[in-house]
Amino acid sequence: MNYPQAKLSALQLQAQLQKSGDFLQLTRSHEYSMTAFNFEVHCTKKMAKTKVSVLDTGIIMFEPLNHISSKDIVLSSAIHGNETAPIEICNTLIKQLILGELHLEHKTLFLFGNPASINISQRFVEENLNRLFSGGHSKDQGQGAGLINKERHRALLLEKTVTNFFNQGQGERFHYDLHTAIRGSKNDKFAVYPFRQNKPWIKEQLQFMLACGINTILFSNAPTTTFSYFSSNEFGAHAFTVELGKVKPFGENDMVKFTGVIGSLTALISGQPLALIEYKKENFSFFEINQVIDRHCNDFTLNFSDDVENFTDFAIGTVIAQDGEQEIKTQQTGEAIIFPNANVAIGQRALLTVIPVEVNPE
Repeated sequence: MNYPQAKLSALQLQAQLQKSGDFLQLTRSHEYSMTAFNFEVHCTKKMAKTKVSVLDTGIIMFEPLNHISSKDIVLSSAIHGNETAPIEICNTLIKQLILGELHLEHKTLFLFGNPASINISQRFVEENLNRLFSGGHSKDQGQGAGLINKERHRALLLEKTVTNFFNQGQGERFHYDLHTAIRGSKNDKFAVYPFRQNKPWIKEQLQFMLACGINTILFSNAPTTTFSYFSSNEFGAHAFTVELGKVKPFGENDMVKFTGVIGSLTALISGQPLALIEYKKENFSFFEINQVIDRHCNDFTLNFSDDVENFTDFAIGTVIAQDGEQEIKTQQTGEAIIFPNANVAIGQRALLTVIPVEVNPE
């Protein structure tokens, strides 16, 4: 479908959005810029008022007007434009809020990260947006120093937006960055818990992931340039990169598989009780990163087929990648591959390996 970049006034944009509630459609027809505007919504269920602020294309904020929010929540999707399930989930929540069908208890910021890549059904336009946070937009990412492109501009805008959102709030901070993986996984849904230097893993956050239907957690052990790490590191937010199955075109996602995610996010923003069960470590599969494998040579190959799933493990000493003359081998029992992508730019991550780990959250 072609999405022309329409030129509408703020009043026209507001009227269109209030009628349809379809923020995704509005975003796709204004992929690079949109006039800011705001309006109020009356929730028919609780007679509450919500302020809706469209800040830019793909950026919309909801604030309760009848009470002070005790939580400041960021829900981001479309950091990679072809990862459609999270986009559809977020657009449904946005529509329900705009049409007054869902009560808003907590201040919530929704972000469609990369509208231009949504429109071309690609992971990105010029550069991987999820490698450009925590200042990554101003650094050489393997594409050459001083590179300027729309993804880098977008990363800077998203950083500033999240910074303003959290700094202007006064509640407990959350950021769930929703994705889908390029390939299938032995664990269909999983989450990456960003590195928390000298801070504990939070038991209640693991319980929330389980309520979302996610029992596989990968604990990051170093700083990264991902969006969830930015919010966690800069603002102390409870944050995860959440992987919801495999990349599929719009309309082909089986939304029944995301019942837990949809229900938990709905409860979170609307103040309903969360379906948390008692924490038991046997309910989870925990992993930590063992090897970060970057691509250094043009001649880089993965030594397994494209249908090998995330979390597939290999025997110790198995050659899993070839980078020029260097053979990269597994090092430990149970070492598995995750996020393999041989087509990244020189200098960027092509593969992670992970190993099972014991954790003691607080």
